[in-house]
Amino acid sequence: MTRHPYLSPAPPRVLAHRGLVTADDAAHGAVENSFAAVAAAHAAGVAYVESDCHLTADGVVILFHDDDLSRVTGDPRKIADVRLPELEDLMAGRGGLVTLPQALEAFPDVRFNLDVKAEAAAEPVGRLVAPHAERVLVTSFSDDRRRAALAAARTAGAALRPATSPGSSTVARLVAARRLGLRATVRRLLTDLDALQIPERQGPVRIVTRGLVDAAHAAGVEVHVWTVNDPEDMQRLLDLGVDGLVTDRADVALAVVNER
Repeated sequence: MTRHPYLSPAPPRVLAHRGLVTADDAAHGAVENSFAAVAAAHAAGVAYVESDCHLTADGVVILFHDDDLSRVTGDPRKIADVRLPELEDLMAGRGGLVTLPQALEAFPDVRFNLDVKAEAAAEPVGRLVAPHAERVLVTSFSDDRRRAALAAARTAGAALRPATSPGSSTVARLVAARRLGLRATVRRLLTDLDALQIPERQGPVRIVTRGLVDAAHAAGVEVHVWTVNDPEDMQRLLDLGVDGLVTDRADVALAVVNER
């Protein structure tokens, strides 16, 4: 299986979860998924930034995790109900709003891991990333949204499809198939994937195991674990063979990786 250019060079990889917000940045008002957070990750030497995509009331894709503004700004409105200029005003003192086109243009050597959070955002995300498919991975908890974004990228003329990681239903079927020893089903579920981006545990259920890592690698699929912030956990997971760490502490993870 040919490795997608998104996954070059060889692992391990550090993926800055919603960018990087240091304690000093936070003290100056910066928040996750802001322009400042992406810039801080880039300045720290991170090659990969994980972020999230929503669509504004006037049809602009922005990097933002929640579907409303309450946690980040104290405003209870939905992202889908607010126009871009007002969102820019709300984020002005919080590190600055960043749209997906701005992120792709301002950080041409950053590889973006994009989680499509809203159904309405899927087609615009695919269209926007089409010219940048070699440095974008598209994912979503919903496989339907993920596939819609990939289809839109193809329709928009992408020279290759963006890299991709499965939704939660596919991950659940994959874990179940592994436990039942259904090797053919495991191989089928891993087909056309580039990475398996998963939590170490889901409640009491362990997701990341040596067997799952080995099965993914046998299919040419990388394993990226989220969200890993403790250095000892980082070391333990890398020792287990995982290929990427999705982390709020990209600065710490880079130090861990560079020491290995």
